[in-house]
Amino acid sequence: MDEMEEELKCPVCGTFYREPIILPCSHNICLACARNILVQTPDAESPQSSRASGSGVSDYDYLDLDKMSLYSEADSGYGSYGGFVSTPTTPCQKSPNGVRVFPPAVPQPPPPQHLLAQPGSLPPIPRNSCITCPQCHRSLILDDRGLRGFPKNRVLEGVVDRYQQSKAAALKCQLCEKSPKEATVMCEQCDVFYCDPCRLRCHPPRGPLAKHRLVPPAQGRISRRASPRKISTCTEHELENLSMYCVQCKTPVCYQCLEEGKHGTHEVKALGAMWKLHKGQLSQALNGLSDRATEAKEFLVQLRNMVQHIQENGVEFEACLVAQCDALIDALNRRKAQLLARVNKEHEHKLKVVRDQISHCTVKLRQTTGLMEYCMEVIKENDPSGFLQISDALIRRVHMTEGQWGKGTLTPRMTSDFDLTLDSGPLLQTIHQLDFVQMKVPAAPMLQLEECCTQNNSATLSWKQPPLSTITVDGYILELDDGNGGPFREVYVGSETICTVDGLHFNSTYKSRVKAFNASGVGQYSKTLIMQTSETGLPPCDIQSIGTVAWFTFDPASAHPDIILSNDNLTVTCNSYDDRVVMGNSAFSRGVHYWEMTIDRYDNHPDPAFGVARGDVLKDVMLGKDDKAWAMYVDNNRSWFMHNNSHTNRTDGGIAKGATIGVLLDFTRGILIFLINDEQQGPVAFESLEGAYYPAISINRNVQVTLHTGLPIPDFYTPGEADPTGSVC
Repeated sequence: MDEMEEELKCPVCGTFYREPIILPCSHNICLACARNILVQTPDAESPQSSRASGSGVSDYDYLDLDKMSLYSEADSGYGSYGGFVSTPTTPCQKSPNGVRVFPPAVPQPPPPQHLLAQPGSLPPIPRNSCITCPQCHRSLILDDRGLRGFPKNRVLEGVVDRYQQSKAAALKCQLCEKSPKEATVMCEQCDVFYCDPCRLRCHPPRGPLAKHRLVPPAQGRISRRASPRKISTCTEHELENLSMYCVQCKTPVCYQCLEEGKHGTHEVKALGAMWKLHKGQLSQALNGLSDRATEAKEFLVQLRNMVQHIQENGVEFEACLVAQCDALIDALNRRKAQLLARVNKEHEHKLKVVRDQISHCTVKLRQTTGLMEYCMEVIKENDPSGFLQISDALIRRVHMTEGQWGKGTLTPRMTSDFDLTLDSGPLLQTIHQLDFVQMKVPAAPMLQLEECCTQNNSATLSWKQPPLSTITVDGYILELDDGNGGPFREVYVGSETICTVDGLHFNSTYKSRVKAFNASGVGQYSKTLIMQTSETGLPPCDIQSIGTVAWFTFDPASAHPDIILSNDNLTVTCNSYDDRVVMGNSAFSRGVHYWEMTIDRYDNHPDPAFGVARGDVLKDVMLGKDDKAWAMYVDNNRSWFMHNNSHTNRTDGGIAKGATIGVLLDFTRGILIFLINDEQQGPVAFESLEGAYYPAISINRNVQVTLHTGLPIPDFYTPGEADPTGSVC
């Protein structure tokens, strides 16, 4: 019940309601608070003139809301008044609940003695007093009754009393002056709780008080709750009880109101009946509100679970991120070790080369120095013949040794610089660009059932991503089965969220599903949707024996450019003398189908052709000239069947203006039959028909034809075996 507490507090004083009254806007306010926020308007100014003055605009001007007639039939003698100026202007205040309220009016001179309030009654309300609802800010002009014109909300008062009693930890004495002591008894006759000192002082057990019944406080609380409800009296006729309910004014009234007041011509009902009716309506409304509250509680549980999941996922994701970054750091450290090894290898190689060159040069220098010292000593000898004996050999050795110090010998074989430069720029750029990317596959799409439908042998499907899904979707894959419980196959791949699939089998039940994909992969399938093609007005057991009722029109998209269509693509003619082909917009592959065409215009005895064709039939020749069409062409005297330019079964009987051509396609037997004016024209025209076929005709400018579809098959035809003569059994 703690949530209800705010409903029981006055919007002005912020405490529990005390003597609440009901304003016409259905809001409540304490009677004392209502007197505190009364504002008196100047006698010389009406509300309209005050608003129109345009000067001295105060904070009250924002209350320019709905107006009601001051004394209309539907109100109770008070009206609403939007916008006024108090004199002098006084700023608005705020109640403890944060609602804007208005201060009391400026004190007025005391009224005449005869208008002074009698003892026990409310003080008189000044003329032109106005009260503004602190919640909806609707302003109301009070009539001569003042605040007594507003009904008291006894129900709210009772609810507040029960709520306070239920929240009270202990019943207190009602007669203690300062700090009330805990009550010890309650007098049922006085309806007062007493502590022991106050009971002895104010309720002594003698005289008339001796007969009063004193009970424990808890029992007194129960008896107080169980006391009969007070009978409400009329606000206009204080001595009359409210016994009827005015339906038009939506307020309880008394008999005197019906006899003398404005409610005499209004519809009234018994107060008890309307009480029960409105209680039932409130209970019914509460059921709906209770359902919403239950849903809100479940939603809050879901949100709290989401908070827990977010926290868990956040910890998990953070750990994953740390692990990934640590892995990058480990990889960088490993690469660092590899690069350092290369640097050390290069370092050792340079040192070895230089040290080898030092060693080699040292040995050669020692040999050269030794040779030089030996030669110097030889030069010092004074024996010419001895010198000449070795001089030539020494000279050759000196030249040979000098040659060994030739070009490049005194050049370092290795530089001291390291010719290695670490290219860290791309890695730094990659690190700076390191960010989160979409790594999750899309969620399963949701099929929008209200937009999915079938028409004839076409199916339209629509889907969308689940709400709150933030995963990027690159496209969708739509799959259908074969209409016979077979495997699924892809029929659409793309980014659109709606697709129409044509050329399906009639009388077939298809299963469809869709899934989304992105760079990370393919997501889960949606729920499977089951669709039925080709509406029929017959039970399923009669479809094979009676036929499939299908509606279609001529297809302008596949027609030859010389074809002229009208009448919602049901009427066709041509602007060429040559035969031109037009097909229907639906293909048939199962069931039994029948359609007719009436000849609207027939000039100069042309020979139009009627039949069925594949989707890739030639459009600029007579129907039946190629192997993609099966047709009957007819003039004013006779007809022929034609397929792949082969003419067969010439039959007498032609057409004229007003004639009707019928085409019957039976896939249960794989045959095609033609009719003229409801009579079969010749034998069975074609047999062994399998696959998908479009209705088709070829005409020239001398013929105009109107198509009729959605027809049952003729009465004479019953699916069965063909007899040897070719007629239908």
